[in-house]
Amino acid sequence: MTTTLRTVGTLRAAPQLLVMLPGVAMRPEAIFDAGFSRAIAQRGLPLDLLAVDISGVGLDAVHTWDALQKDILTPARERGVRVWLGGISLGGMVAMAHLAARPGVADGLCLLAPYPGSLPSVNIVERAGGPDPWQPSEEDLRDPELRVWQWLKRPPPDLPVFIGHGTEDRFAARIQRVAERFPPASRHTVAGGHDWAAWLPLWERFLDAGQFSR
Repeated sequence: MTTTLRTVGTLRAAPQLLVMLPGVAMRPEAIFDAGFSRAIAQRGLPLDLLAVDISGVGLDAVHTWDALQKDILTPARERGVRVWLGGISLGGMVAMAHLAARPGVADGLCLLAPYPGSLPSVNIVERAGGPDPWQPSEEDLRDPELRVWQWLKRPPPDLPVFIGHGTEDRFAARIQRVAERFPPASRHTVAGGHDWAAWLPLWERFLDAGQFSR
């Protein structure tokens, strides 16, 4: 089976690329409509932005994630581009799942209000006392959300990560548990809910963090 991904954005041969995965029912155009590309241009950063259409695709869509790697991430890195993988809401969980299955394929991770998993999945980890003491069973690892939590037990210590969410986000408590798996300097909060009112300020903070030299 061959999968062709629809992307929004233009590659302008910048030395850095961020591939952003949208949330549930979110068209990739929405990322540009919200001002993400404009914020890059305003800062004069040498950064290309691509958004990938993953509407209707779940965490176990093997062909889609193979295409993401083969058609977008690998060619960019072969050109010598520094590649970040990012995601909003479910797209954030997919970004982590992609790195969990393919260690070392990205140079950084940008997570904006990443979906932390359903309550049944998260509760399995919580009942074990949290990610550190939790020892996933074979049955656990058939759940793609729990495979992400397995990766979160020991995320790569040298991987640059930005993770942020709105303080009024309906998933805030669970997102905070994800954030705690990364160093304190990686974690950010702003006022707002699970919406663009929080995601755009977080994006601007990410761009201002000094990861992308002019």
